[in-house]
Amino acid sequence: MKKILAALLATAMSLSLVACGGGGAASSTKQPASSGSGSNPPAASSTPAPSGDKITINVIAAEYGKQTKDWWAGFQNDFNAANEGIDLKVEVVSWNDIYTVVNTRVSNNAAPDILNIDTFADYVGDDLLRPIKDFVSDETYAKFYPAFLEQSNIDGTIWAIPDLASARAMYYNKDILEAAGVDKVPTTWAELKEACQKIKAYDANVYPWGVDMTTDEGQACFAYYSWTNGGDFTDASGNWTLNSDENVEAVEYIVGLVKDGLTNSDPSTETRYNLQELFAAGKLAMMIGPNQISSYVASSENPISFGIASIPANEGKSTSSVGVMDRFMVFDNEDTDDKVEAIKTFFDFFYDDTRYSNWVIMEDFLPATSTGGKIMADANPDAASWIEIVGSAKFYPTAQAKWADVKQGVIDVEQQALLGGNVKELLDALQAKIAG
Repeated sequence: MKKILAALLATAMSLSLVACGGGGAASSTKQPASSGSGSNPPAASSTPAPSGDKITINVIAAEYGKQTKDWWAGFQNDFNAANEGIDLKVEVVSWNDIYTVVNTRVSNNAAPDILNIDTFADYVGDDLLRPIKDFVSDETYAKFYPAFLEQSNIDGTIWAIPDLASARAMYYNKDILEAAGVDKVPTTWAELKEACQKIKAYDANVYPWGVDMTTDEGQACFAYYSWTNGGDFTDASGNWTLNSDENVEAVEYIVGLVKDGLTNSDPSTETRYNLQELFAAGKLAMMIGPNQISSYVASSENPISFGIASIPANEGKSTSSVGVMDRFMVFDNEDTDDKVEAIKTFFDFFYDDTRYSNWVIMEDFLPATSTGGKIMADANPDAASWIEIVGSAKFYPTAQAKWADVKQGVIDVEQQALLGGNVKELLDALQAKIAG
């Protein structure tokens, strides 16, 4: 696998981060560290205790997997023990509920101090956030991959810092492809369709290609095929181009695979987690998925023989993938100087190299800091190629204020197209709604 990943780098593949936001990681089999934070014993507090009451920091954090709540509980205990003048309170909320919870709190004038989520531009547009640099020490800020920070740049201001990420590639079952007579791993759309047809003819009980058009992953599905067809969500100036000819062709292509019976049976309800279960069980030949799938398959009772390759592109187009990261942002709660320093202490504590690396490894994601990347690469050489890919990842246009509407809009287009809707008309309507 390491050789395959190295080959991806050699071809300058822009692999993604994904799906962090909008869905948790696959449940890991690893157990959380007994301390919760998984770090060394907490150091003495760098924040002097203020006179009077403690400074309270309220955090809402996304739940990635079964271990997330335990980890944050341990982190909270460790942090409070190390910082006598601060009372940290962390509330972990599932991805299914977090947007509703946060927006309700905001509408009730009870916004958290710190939020861990994927989207941020709408909050900036409503003047709800403070520039993140005000709350992060220079030492911690210098750790982040510059490409990550730029994804939270609106008009020259960085509004959030990255939490973690995952990378994407195409996974394929070596044994199924060989048995079906697919002698070359698909690199183009035409080759992918031909391979799917051979696999279907070989074994009708095996799904040739995995597709997720649910609210968990539908926006990624749109990105995979539009980007590998020369399309995009926006043009170079940031103008929405949702109904471009390239995007129309991309959606028509993937919907065509579904209608030809070359994919899983119901992409509108079957998530990437369903797909990875099918893949690990040898019932799905090929799929696009995050780096976590490697460990998921390895932990299966009967691990399959699989390979990793670039995502197929249309003839004459470049391969690409979707990029997503989750973020920390700070709400404008008219903080005192002491509160600002307390929040800086929180981020210093969280991004401690050892603690942060253990957090990312536990959740089975990739780090957003160069120091964390080095620690993970040293601990797991097979992860090194994924980590190098992260720095050149392609991202969603999350800095656009209408991204949340676009994200849901392209999912709706895909699902309506599955029901027989005209792709061109659907994308025209979405473009008019967003840009008009």
